[in-house]
Amino acid sequence: MNVKITRKAAKVLLNELTLEENSGLKVRVKVDFTHGNHVHYALGLDEAGEDDIVVSTDKGIDVILEKNEPMLDGVKIDYLYLPNEGFFITNPSKGNTGDH
Repeated sequence: MNVKITRKAAKVLLNELTLEENSGLKVRVKVDFTHGNHVHYALGLDEAGEDDIVVSTDKGIDVILEKNEPMLDGVKIDYLYLPNEGFFITNPSKGNTGDH
């Protein structure tokens, strides 16, 4: 499985991961819900379970994914400042380019 994290998103995530209360946690991306051919993703901090895989990224951040969820392979985590500040998760490899 593959995960891409942009520089802006990595900066924000690394700041969160270095907080004492987040010690030992990793970034988790999951499918929040699906309708039609469109997927909505959720992002949080968590510990890996037996149904998960941990993917190391080129930004030095480990990401937890559910290993039996094909829509997670190829996700891209970005951080945008406009129009609303926050994380933006897409999967260009599956044709999912954002919320509608």
